Amino acid sequence: MVSCSSIGFGQLALAWGTMREGYGAGGLSLVLASNAFPALLMICGGVIGDRFRRHQVLAGADALTCASWLAIGATLAAHGTSLPLLCTLAAVGGTATALYLPTLPGLVADLLTSRDRPAGNALINQTQSVGLLIGLVSSGVVVSTIGPAWAATARGLLCAISAFLLSRLTTGRSKRIATGPLRDLRDGWRHFGERPWVWIMTLQYTAIITAVACYTEVAGPLYMADGHGDARAWGIIRAGEPLGALLGALLGARWRPAHTILTAAALPAAVSLPMLAMGGGASWQVIAISATVPGVTQAIYYVLWTTALQDSFPPEALVRVTSWNMVSSYALMPLIMLTAGPLTNLVGAQHLSTGAGLLVLTATIATLIVLGAGPRVGLSFQRSPAS
Repeated sequence: MVSCSSIGFGQLALAWGTMREGYGAGGLSLVLASNAFPALLMICGGVIGDRFRRHQVLAGADALTCASWLAIGATLAAHGTSLPLLCTLAAVGGTATALYLPTLPGLVADLLTSRDRPAGNALINQTQSVGLLIGLVSSGVVVSTIGPAWAATARGLLCAISAFLLSRLTTGRSKRIATGPLRDLRDGWRHFGERPWVWIMTLQYTAIITAVACYTEVAGPLYMADGHGDARAWGIIRAGEPLGALLGALLGARWRPAHTILTAAALPAAVSLPMLAMGGGASWQVIAISATVPGVTQAIYYVLWTTALQDSFPPEALVRVTSWNMVSSYALMPLIMLTAGPLTNLVGAQHLSTGAGLLVLTATIATLIVLGAGPRVGLSFQRSPAS
């Protein structure tokens, strides 16, 4: 929860800090692309997460995040920050994220049995949602009143606390891997490709991540800055999703749909609601209300999807499989971030938001059609004997 609170501070600090330094949509795109580029290193993070104690990998990632964001806070406080320096520091923070994200599901698999994992994943999602909710609402106030430099500093300090708490955990040492890193990568890719439903939904998630990034990182802040609100309003809008996720995680822990994969594939359609509302020129209050719905559905999706992965793959390969899923989903992110700003200048924030919403709907419909083939795409998943 502490780490996710810091994410809320970081999301607003980076966007508003870049804009207050005088850099427009193009500069914002460049900084965000630098932050996203290290996502391509997630496959390396997967190898690290399967070789070392996973709580130590997470603690190290938070420590690296702490250092990068304290530096961002210091540079923003000094004013006149050069764009290359901001990009470099954002890239360091992105590298830490590449270590953190694929390792977290592996930690849950280490600590819980197969029977307890749905509840554990739901609890993880709930604590993440509470943390993100606190961070987004608080950061909106901080950025609006005392500036983005303080929000960036808060992100760094919270990550320091998170790193300390994670370092106090005790988990078993990962099974020793005698093969080299390249062999580990190939084995992870082999596991990833064995189940078609995994890579089909990964393609869907790639499209959705693209749409969400355009909406949350570029279109949304620029729409607010164009007279529709301010950093505080955008913080409230962004807090709508984790608020809805609190309910969604409760439902996800208890709901056992008959067709798990098809249900999970349909849920992301709700992500389009706030995008289409913004595209229609809605007030920030309406957008905030509409943002709670995808919060509910995405929390359920997280529980269903993460539990399916944990039950389908052996624990010693889980982080590598997760990393292949994530790097495939985030592979286009640097290019998207580079082009989203200039595209917004060309078509406007509202049109970009509308396009993002339509992309979500198209990807969801296409995925359901393909998965509707049933056994031909390996729709069912089998529990790993090691879980």
